Amino acid sequence: DDFAIRITGQSGDLMNSRMHSSEDALATLACEPFERCENARVLIGGLGMGFTLAAALGVLPATARVVVAELVPGVVDWNRGPLADLAGRPLDDSRVQIETKDVARLIRRARKPFHAIMLDVDNGPEGLTHEFNDQLYSLAGLGAAFEALVPSGLLAVWSAGVDARFTSRLKKIGFDVSEKWVRAHKGKGARHLIWLARKPK
Repeated sequence: DDFAIRITGQSGDLMNSRMHSSEDALATLACEPFERCENARVLIGGLGMGFTLAAALGVLPATARVVVAELVPGVVDWNRGPLADLAGRPLDDSRVQIETKDVARLIRRARKPFHAIMLDVDNGPEGLTHEFNDQLYSLAGLGAAFEALVPSGLLAVWSAGVDARFTSRLKKIGFDVSEKWVRAHKGKGARHLIWLARKPK
C-alpha cells in the first residue's frame, strides 16, 4: 500500500506516500485565501503523487481552474495508474488541466494572472532533480512569478530546509514574506518549510 519515488544516484526517497502532510499544507496555506474567490486560477508546479493537487481541490470553489505543470510524463502516467487512488484520483476532477511542461515556462507565458502559484518541483530552492529548476528560484524567475500573480496573489514554495538567501531574493523582488514550518507526517516526523510570498495590492 506504500509507494516511493526515488532518483538514481540519490540516497533516500524523493517522496513517499506515507508522508505528505507538508504537501497538503502547501496547498491549504496557498489556497485558503481564495476559497470563496469565484473563478480562482491556481498553478501547481510538480504533480508528485497528487496530494498537493487533491488538497488544493478540497479548498477551492467549484468555479476554480487548477493548472498542474509536471515535467516528467511518467509521473502523470503513474498518477493515472498505480498511484491514482492514493490521493483520490484528483486528475479526474474537471477543474484540473495537466501540462507536461516546465512550470517556469508556464509562469513566463501566463496569459491571465494566477491567484496562487505553488512550487513543489524539488527539495527546495536549489535544483536537485533538474538543473533547470534553478531558474525558478533566481531573481529573474521570482520576478516572472511576481508578474504572473494578481494583486494580493500568493507564491508558496515547499522546501526540505531553510535558505536565508532565498528569503532575501523574495523580499528583493517585492514580496511580503512569511515562513511556516510544517511536519512531514500528521504532526510528527521531519519538519519542512513553506515560504508564503504575497504580492502587495
